[in-house]
Amino acid sequence: MESKKNILTFAGLKALEDELFDLKVNRRREVAQKIKEAREQGDLSENAEYDAAKDEQRDIEARIEELEKILKNVEVVDEEDIDLDSISVGSRVKLYDVEFDEELEYRIVGSTEADSLNGKISNESPVGSALIGRKAGETIEVETQNGTLMFKILEIQRGN
Repeated sequence: MESKKNILTFAGLKALEDELFDLKVNRRREVAQKIKEAREQGDLSENAEYDAAKDEQRDIEARIEELEKILKNVEVVDEEDIDLDSISVGSRVKLYDVEFDEELEYRIVGSTEADSLNGKISNESPVGSALIGRKAGETIEVETQNGTLMFKILEIQRGN
């Protein structure tokens, strides 16, 4: 069974690589120092600092493993190759929300990189998947858990 490709923009790839480097180089060293200092305090059975440091170490190792799995099966979208005629992963899209009479701007990214609070929506989300392949000037209706949304696509740009 082939595992799912993790679609990332170049910026998303760089952010994950930087996080992995920081975890492996800096955070591992910091938590090892915390464990060493907690051990020097004596009885480990009632040592809250030791337990907290071990929990932190476990969380760091789990995140490292998760990042390595993501990066092992990554597909990077070259933003220079983005077709400005239709929406794809890596596109920046200006939309007009018909119901709320406002303009919105989203960047379509892979699910690993999605961050709706910062305007990055997944190509697998209801809105993201409805936008893929569409062209400027089209109006789309999207079924979401909050009801039907209607957007007019105003502009398609490269994601930079």
